[in-house]
Amino acid sequence: MKWKGRRQSDNVDDRRGKSGTGQGIGGFNNPTLLAPLVKLLFSKVGLLIVGGFIVVSLVMGKNPLSLITQLLSGGATQTESSTPYQATAKDQELAEFSATILANTEDVWNKLLPNYREPELVLFTGSVSSACGSASSATGPFYCPGDEKLYIDLSFFDEMERRLNAPGDFAQAYVIAHEVGHHIQKITGISDKMNRLRGQLSETEYNKYSVRVELQADFLAGVWAHHSQEMTQMMETGDLEEAMNAANAIGDDRLQKQSSGRVVPDSFTHGTSAQRMRWFKKGFDTGDLSQGDTFSATSL
Repeated sequence: MKWKGRRQSDNVDDRRGKSGTGQGIGGFNNPTLLAPLVKLLFSKVGLLIVGGFIVVSLVMGKNPLSLITQLLSGGATQTESSTPYQATAKDQELAEFSATILANTEDVWNKLLPNYREPELVLFTGSVSSACGSASSATGPFYCPGDEKLYIDLSFFDEMERRLNAPGDFAQAYVIAHEVGHHIQKITGISDKMNRLRGQLSETEYNKYSVRVELQADFLAGVWAHHSQEMTQMMETGDLEEAMNAANAIGDDRLQKQSSGRVVPDSFTHGTSAQRMRWFKKGFDTGDLSQGDTFSATSL
């Protein structure tokens, strides 16, 4: 990608070197609030955060139960280490890259959506507090509808390359654009509609809707890439293939096969590798928002 020297977003909160500690948000470590929190955890808000990345944590050799523990304990404050955080040259470049990609998504979505509300990107290391609770690096990148922020520990990009075999700067851009896609769903009311469905459907039926949410976010990432290329010509030979490879790497079927050797379609929450690639490519090829209604699609 030809990203260097371009505008970087001001909507970046750099919390690297800090960690989320203290009482859970809203007193989530209070036993009297445990039941409501568990209900929240299995709502769409919770699923957006932990759904697919629990499987990613298994592939990475990390314990997904630690994620649940962190969400239940919460973390309302940020504490700084006594030693100031010192970013490596690689980490700093990734931070600048992420801010540049976020700025590019702002340019695209401000053009496509009237009165677009720009999200904030939070960079963290280790653990972080959000309006959706606290999370660790094992969560992977996530979007919190409660505060309309994207959260990324930049070490995930290294994990993508080493453990998921999905290297490349455009693969990383796809990850950011996918989370921005969830923000689009929030500001257009799709996330809220999904939340209301939670108590009306069985787990298996709700998972089917969750897949459509995630595939739409992939489609929106493709739409971003389409218009970004028209506006900036940032993409180079091989970039599209990097994004497609990343979409393939994080399909539910592939991740489940790698982590347990078994594939359980009823438990899918993000879609198969083929579906994720197909919807990203459809967004990239058409650039047409009207083509992204995954909820009405008879075939995914």
